[in-house]
Amino acid sequence: MSEFDFLYDHTEDTSTRFVCFVGSSLHRFDLAVTNTNRFYGKKMITDLQSGKTAIIGPDDLNEEGYLEHVYKISEEEAEELRSFLFQIVGTVNFTDI
Repeated sequence: MSEFDFLYDHTEDTSTRFVCFVGSSLHRFDLAVTNTNRFYGKKMITDLQSGKTAIIGPDDLNEEGYLEHVYKISEEEAEELRSFLFQIVGTVNFTDI
């Protein structure tokens, strides 16, 4: 039997929105957008096709090359994704202050 040094072990109810869209680049985005009280109000965005997940807030969307790097997509595809995510990410609310 192994021992673990848990930093945290927490369960919470979350809500997840599943959305699929195609932009002008004809790239299909299948996303799971999870809202949680963790991550300082940022959302957990999972690309269901690749399995890649990132914790994203407005500051991340403004970071050049971030979406391209995380999701391994082209600049054109990232711009379409960024445009969609700006609509749903909103502002970050600090719930633990």
